[in-house]
Parts: sequence; C-alpha cells; structure tokens
Amino acid sequence: MEHHMKGPKVVIIGAGSYFFGKALVWNMAKSPVLKNGTLSMVDTDPDVLDIMMRFGQRVFDEMDAPAKLEGSTERRDVLADADFVILSFSEKNAFYRDMDCKVSAKHGIRMCSGDTIGPGGIFRALREIPPTLAMTEDIRELCPDAWVINYVNPASVMGIAMMRHAPDLKSFAICDGPHLPYTHLRMYKLAGLMPDDATEVPEDFAERTEIHSLGVNHFTWVCRYTFDGEDMLPRVRERLAKDAEEDNARWADGSSDYNSFSKIKHNPAYALQLLDVFGAYLDRIAHSKEYVPYFQGYGVAPNWPEPIAVFDGVDRQEKMDEEWKVTEAWADGSRPITEFTENGKIDHATDIIESMWGNLGKTFIVNTANRGAIPNMADDAFLELPCRVSMDEVTPYPAMEMPRGLLGLEQQVLDSHELTVEAAVSCDRRILLQAMLVDP
Repeated sequence: MEHHMKGPKVVIIGAGSYFFGKALVWNMAKSPVLKNGTLSMVDTDPDVLDIMMRFGQRVFDEMDAPAKLEGSTERRDVLADADFVILSFSEKNAFYRDMDCKVSAKHGIRMCSGDTIGPGGIFRALREIPPTLAMTEDIRELCPDAWVINYVNPASVMGIAMMRHAPDLKSFAICDGPHLPYTHLRMYKLAGLMPDDATEVPEDFAERTEIHSLGVNHFTWVCRYTFDGEDMLPRVRERLAKDAEEDNARWADGSSDYNSFSKIKHNPAYALQLLDVFGAYLDRIAHSKEYVPYFQGYGVAPNWPEPIAVFDGVDRQEKMDEEWKVTEAWADGSRPITEFTENGKIDHATDIIESMWGNLGKTFIVNTANRGAIPNMADDAFLELPCRVSMDEVTPYPAMEMPRGLLGLEQQVLDSHELTVEAAVSCDRRILLQAMLVDP
C-alpha cells in the first residue's frame, strides 16, 4: 500500500496547544509509519510558532526522525495536500473559561471545568465554531480529501458543527480521555483485576472483557462491564466506596488547595451516588459531575460531600505559563531536549493517524454520528463510541441500547449541543436562549 512508502502530511492548527502540540511532535518522530511524513505547524502567534518550530526540530534531530517540519502563521500557506488537519486552537482559553465560570457561579451555576456544558460550554462554542467553519472553507478549497480531526472543546459541539455545516468533509472529534487501550486499563484497575501501578493490559484480556461505554463526550456511562462473564460493576462500586472515604478524608482538614482541584475533588463520591441510582459507572466524572443538576447545591438537603468546586482559570493559566517556560528552555537548548524525548507520551490523535495511515486496524473511541450503533438513539446523534478507523471510514461498532433514564439525560445534552451550534451559525439570540434553557 503506497501509504507505507511515505509518511502523511499532518497540519496542526494551534501548534502551541497546552496539551497536544508537543505530544504530536514526539509521536511523529517515534512512529515508523509517520516519521517519513511532514508536520506543518500553524499558530497565529509568531513567537509561539517560532518556539514550537525550534522545539520540534530539536526533537526530530535528537530522535533521528527524517520527518519534514514546516510552519506558518497563515494556515492557507500549508494546507495544500494535507492528509490530516488537527484542530487544537484556542484564544485566551483560561481567561475566558475563568470569566464564564465566575459569572455563572454568581447566578448559582457551578462548573468544575466550564468548557463543554452549561453557560461555559455554550459560550466557548460560540467563540470556537465561527473560526472552525472558516477553517473548513479553506480545507474544502486546498485539501478537500483530508481527514479533519477536532481536538477543540466542546468536542461534541464542534463535531456537530462540522457534521451539520461541512458535511462534505471527512471529520470526527476526539478527546484525550477515552484512549484505548488505556481507558480499559483504568477499568481493570477499578475492578481490582490489575494493580494500580500496572502500565500494560495483558494480551488475553481483550477477548475476556465486554465493556459498553455509551454517551456524549464527557458524559459517557459504562453500562455493561463483564470479565470472563462476571459482572464487574459491583467490584467497581466497592472500589469507589473505598476511594470516596479516602478522598473525603484528604479534603477534611482544609489543607489541600481547593480550586486547583476543581475537576478531581470528590469524584469517587459523586460517581458512587450516580452508580447507585442508575446502575452504570460515569467514567468521565471529572467533567460529568457538572452535566447533572444534582451537585449544584440547589436542594433542601445539603449536597454530599459538597457542591462542586468552581474552575479557577487564574490557577490554570499559571500552570500553563510554567509549562511554557520549560518548552522555551527545551527550544533554546538551555534545558536538554532528552528530558522531553525520553519521557514523551502517546497521543490520541497521532495514535489514530498512525493506525489510519498504516492500515493497522486498531479500534479507537471517537466522536461521530451514531449511525445505528446504539439502536434506541437517532442515527445522527453525535456520540463517543468505539469505531473502526481507516483512511476510508470511521464507523461505530454495534453497541447495546442506552438504558432508559440515562437516555433522557443524554438526549437533553445532545439537544442543547445542537441548539448551541445553530445559535453560533445563525447568531439568533432566541436559539441561544433555548440552548441555555435546555442545558441541564
């Protein structure tokens, strides 16, 4: 197959991304399938682009990767002939999320992440959808056969925007969380099938396991989990109860920094309560606890263990600035690049690209149209599901029905997402209000 002969051309829009830019460089250099390709970096900030280009070249040199590196502040300069375009851009993300979360909290809506659901997710989508659809116009003109992979939150909303308003392009959305086989590794640990420090899944585990994880991005439920035919959810419950007790003790004395941990605070306790009610494990609980109204503190009885902590964008920005200083030091040589190259990590997007380009036939969890995979949800419901992934297709594998109750919660999220897309495209304030009022 000719794809084996040369590597792909991968364009990343938002090369200075806090989470994804550096990981992409490392994977491109390491992968035998990708390292003969071209990595094109786009960042609208020339200083950021310059640092990422110097960083990228040092990594390629250190790892003996023949990959070609190019960069531009103008995406149109590098899009021609791209095989993959990764979207990972954002403008002043921490600043805007901080504002969204603080304004919402004044009105009694608490968001621990504020980037996908609630007013934070809706307003972030309003910021990100117009530039994304402008990018799809350039892609249609310059590289119409490229796969467009969205990494920008809110992932499902962005994916819906492309499905609805650029249906002629091949696109899907991904999140770094549900990355196989690592997401199953986590489930094995939760059920006590593997020790907490395990790093690899034994080869025979795949055929001994049945895991059905269903739903919209950041709101997926493990509705069935068996190992050798035995139901593992009771064992997951035992582990959650133990973790909840330890976690509550950790915060009880007030010594831990509250806001830095908005996404991780009390997660086992929240997941445990939902498992007891719905009989399913909410596996992205760090995000999902803001998807349900139960932990907002609205009720007469106090929330257990407490209403969710509100995201602190100032704290996030400080962490991002610290990490960027390290990237600068690697780029200019004041810190050895081996610190990075010897400790790089697998990235979801490049893992998928490698499998698609090299025809490796791996299964990945991606966000795409349901197309009958979950039989009691609409074909165009945009869901996070295990998929067959190749250069020709991204197709979900058949899954079980979404249990009733969870189905209602998921549908409400989907309807809010769909309305958000239409509000962003139409600029109709009434549709925006509908999105806000349908939102859970």
